[in-house]
Amino acid sequence: MTRVRRLTVLGAAAALAGSLLAAPAAAGTTAPAPPAGADTATPEKTPVAVGHGGAVSSVDPDASAAGIAVLRKGGNAVDAAVATAAALGVTEPYSAGIGGGGYFVSYDARTRTVRTLDGRETAPRSAGRDLFLENGKPLPFDDVVTSGLSVGTPGTAATWDTALRKWGSRSLRQVLRPAQRLAAGGFTVDETFRQQTADNEARFRDFPATARLYLPGGKLPVVGSTLRNPDLARTYRELAQKGAGALYDGALARDIVRTVRTPPVRAGSPRTVRPGDLTAGDLRAYRVLSQAPTRAGYRGLDVYGMAPSSSGGTSVAEALNILEKSDLSRLSEQRFLHRYIEAARIAFADRGRWVGDPAQEDVPTKGLTSQRFADARACLIHDDKALTSPLAPGDPRRPAPCAAAGRAAPTTYEGENTTHLTVADKWGNVVAYTLTIEQTGGSGIVVPHRGFLLNNELTDFSFAPADPAVQDPNLPGPGKRPRSSMSPTIVLRHGRPVVALGSPGGATIITTVLQTLVNHLDRGMPLVDAIAAPRASQRNAARTELEPGLWNSPVRRQLEALGHAFKENPEIGAATGVQRLPDGRWLAAAEKVRRGGGSARVVHR
Repeated sequence: MTRVRRLTVLGAAAALAGSLLAAPAAAGTTAPAPPAGADTATPEKTPVAVGHGGAVSSVDPDASAAGIAVLRKGGNAVDAAVATAAALGVTEPYSAGIGGGGYFVSYDARTRTVRTLDGRETAPRSAGRDLFLENGKPLPFDDVVTSGLSVGTPGTAATWDTALRKWGSRSLRQVLRPAQRLAAGGFTVDETFRQQTADNEARFRDFPATARLYLPGGKLPVVGSTLRNPDLARTYRELAQKGAGALYDGALARDIVRTVRTPPVRAGSPRTVRPGDLTAGDLRAYRVLSQAPTRAGYRGLDVYGMAPSSSGGTSVAEALNILEKSDLSRLSEQRFLHRYIEAARIAFADRGRWVGDPAQEDVPTKGLTSQRFADARACLIHDDKALTSPLAPGDPRRPAPCAAAGRAAPTTYEGENTTHLTVADKWGNVVAYTLTIEQTGGSGIVVPHRGFLLNNELTDFSFAPADPAVQDPNLPGPGKRPRSSMSPTIVLRHGRPVVALGSPGGATIITTVLQTLVNHLDRGMPLVDAIAAPRASQRNAARTELEPGLWNSPVRRQLEALGHAFKENPEIGAATGVQRLPDGRWLAAAEKVRRGGGSARVVHR
């Protein structure tokens, strides 16, 4: 599906210097002609760019342009990451925005250290293990998604504020300007946006505020038309003036609580939309967590990721540790894929048993990322036979070769729509930032007059244990953060950046990041080709998902001969990354085809 998106008013660079357009028209209307002399150039969309002065890679050209504009004005990687994310809240609103949360991983070139922010959403403090049970049975998944019950306290605005205060060089007001202008002036609807809207049309129609914004005139947006979001422009302006705290205490916070507790459903809708129990106190109590990253040593490199509440860092680290003793560069494609699939299968078995919110669960992060535990699990892999799933977990607290720690349980479902951006600046700082509202379109509920969708992030909790006899660390709890698979990753050599990357895709994020890393680091693929290569995703399931490039390849039959079972998935993930080249230049890389291709940009070519 081709994505062609044009900025229909001012270009991002002009937007940074300009002020917000006055008196915006209703959402969905055609934008007025730009002022004389305005920069109306279409942002370039290319999967790879090389140059000096910094780099930005995202799924969207307008968002990448917003980040580049900040870098050109002297902002650093943190400033540019927030500007890019805010623009994605306009152009990719079904994937991310201030109604959601995410994980921010940042490298400081001065101290040569990696630090992280956990901006994951939290459950209401009233939530218990029975949050999604009715009459003792789990509610239907789709019913929970489109409800106030699924909405967690948003963490994105607080993440932006925390990142800028700790490590940025620009104010929130400054970095929100490109996104404010983009929301007010509008962007051109492409085929992907129209299709995503069509996929959500039935539920969007049940919420007047959502329908007014995304079904202008009561119809699907037309490809090539301009979609404006003046409500979001005003909301961004309010955050710029009052600070991110306005989302957590004040009129905006009250609007969020009212929307969750009394979902604004259209009169006559047959849909049962359950209310949530989010309170003003939940919003006021929200905190972004600063915490140490996970680390894995891999072939002389240091691979840093996001620690729990995300399972991304621990799972990628464990799988890399399992693969450490295999010379993947010399293996045939069949043997390489076999070992990669098995390492992912094992890591997911251990993830399901051990990873949850460490504030409420005993998560053995150090053990999960240790080489000793990986070696004890690697002995399960045999080159002549595939393992079967669900595979029982091991015990990272007491590693024993090939030993299991309890019964096997299947991997629970996790929504697949998220977005990722990767940024580097001229000083050598790097940010890998993954953010989300969970499903495509989140809960489906736009906060009236505020212009953003609320998340359905609490559906990332297990509704009930997959097996009552197996402990599940990811059941709901008061103020608890649901487990995530987001895996923003930064790789260093001797304290200096080598590559950084991440991806959307729910639980497939982990396998996407893992496969891209080994494609690049072990198989010698250029980063853009490592991202583009066909993917396989094994998540302790009976069948491994394959993209068409592998599904239609002879290697599938070779792997089936070992006992592997497969199902086809048309598209897995949508990665972006940056790489520091030996001559000091930055290479930005994005998808060539997935999600219509990504947008990689540098400040100076």
